[in-house]
Amino acid sequence: MIAKPATKYQPIAPIALADRQWPSRSITRAPVWLSTDLRDGNQALFEPMNGERKMKLFEELVRIGFKEIEVGFPAASQTDFDFVRRLIDENLIPDDVTLMVMTQSREDLIARTVEAVKGAPRAIVHLYNATAPAWRRIVFDMNVTQVMQLISHHVGYLKQLTDAQPETQWTLQYSPETFSATELSVSLKACQTAIATWGTGPGRPIIINLPTTVENATPNVFADQIEWMDRHLSPREHIVLSVHPHNDRGTGVAAAELAMMAGADRVEGCLFGNGERCGNVDIVTLALNMYTQGVHPGLDFSDITSVARIAEECTALPVHPRHPYAGDLVFTAFSGSHQDAIKKGFAAQDPNALWEVPYLPIDPADLGRTYDSVIRVNSQSGKGGIAFLLEREHGVVMPRRMQVEFSAVVQRQTDASEGEMTGDALWALFQGTYLHAPAQAAITCHSHRIDEDGQGIELDVTIDGTRQTLRGQGNGPIAATVDALGLPLRVDHYEERATGTGANAQALAIVEAAMEGVVGATFGAGASHNIVTASVQAIVSVANRLMARRTAPQAVAVA
Repeated sequence: MIAKPATKYQPIAPIALADRQWPSRSITRAPVWLSTDLRDGNQALFEPMNGERKMKLFEELVRIGFKEIEVGFPAASQTDFDFVRRLIDENLIPDDVTLMVMTQSREDLIARTVEAVKGAPRAIVHLYNATAPAWRRIVFDMNVTQVMQLISHHVGYLKQLTDAQPETQWTLQYSPETFSATELSVSLKACQTAIATWGTGPGRPIIINLPTTVENATPNVFADQIEWMDRHLSPREHIVLSVHPHNDRGTGVAAAELAMMAGADRVEGCLFGNGERCGNVDIVTLALNMYTQGVHPGLDFSDITSVARIAEECTALPVHPRHPYAGDLVFTAFSGSHQDAIKKGFAAQDPNALWEVPYLPIDPADLGRTYDSVIRVNSQSGKGGIAFLLEREHGVVMPRRMQVEFSAVVQRQTDASEGEMTGDALWALFQGTYLHAPAQAAITCHSHRIDEDGQGIELDVTIDGTRQTLRGQGNGPIAATVDALGLPLRVDHYEERATGTGANAQALAIVEAAMEGVVGATFGAGASHNIVTASVQAIVSVANRLMARRTAPQAVAVA
């Protein structure tokens, strides 16, 4: 129990909205999505992204389908400024994508922000200032009148600068930064001051963004606040009402869902909820929640594993294995009763009927996940310890996702033999699955030769019974081998480890890869005293496994 009394905290009083309408509404369409991964999410990282990582994540956000992307805080960071200029100067912005940049209400920062984004076809400038009583009193020492003067002055200054750059289509986004802790009358006055100063009408919409800068109440209170503002903002037909929920109370997704019911047109957030403190609203969860209710979010998460891997690479933050929809273990059942119900659900599921498999709120195949990792065993099932035995007896340390995949192979073997899987038998199964190509394998690699510069490779291979020599180029043996094979192969993960010590130690190379036309990713491995040889073997291994999956009958496998 918390030792100190809770009376030091002031609960947020409910809004006097006796005729509230949002509780009886449903979400029937997707909002306008704004990704803040490159700004708000980036600010919260241990090590903010450099330009190349920002570019990789920007390209992924575009591929997913975001049409509005907040690309940085250019007045506060030279990296952000240079990144924004690169997007514009190198013409890297798709025709249907609009950049957004953020600035505080200071003339020098506003001018620098406009300088960063001028020349873009379209740009949203996000101007904000804090409005809540604690900020007015403690941080800025301003009364309400002074706050309104600040808003009018700085919106007017922004308008003056942007009017001088007519080649860009400018949109203002104004945020009363601490909206959820501000009196509604003050929030409304702040927004109407920004609207009146900027000017709006047909062909000139304005975005009014209402954040839970610090989530401080239950989601229903935020929904009441949004519905109240929805009713009072004017001219409402020219206003895009946006929300930016944070997750301090762990209810950011719920707050966003209720806000959409209350009238919000637009939602800002990060893919996996990154952001200051407890993060922003999690767009993956929010969007796929909508999808499970029959509303397409307009975003492409059909290969959720790839999205997660790219986000992890760019942010250096892991996606939790139990993260809704995207976690490596969310479609994994260790409990015997769950396993039984899921097996029966798959057996009964009509592919043309509504989804109705127990314990699975979404079809894993819709997210590019395969069925073969759904039913798993652990020590509680009496068949566990797979990873422990392989590491202890053979020095093999598998990535977590490979553990999930291989445990499915082990389960099929133990189910067939109805016997105990010993350590030696486990190692033989691992070798047969990943290290030793079966007789019917499409590709057999006899030898290889690396160019002196390390950028090219020559392979002596037999493919479908025909021996041939292949050449490939790349920034290392992995990329060069993929290029030589000429397959639509995408390597998502690579790692190398030593198995054993001393003169007998071997290098074990492990790759995770996906192939165009094949659902899901899989693993391959190679072992040799030479790490380059092990890497080449691993690519051939994973290519064979993916090609076998592509040609195999597409049966549902859950055992």
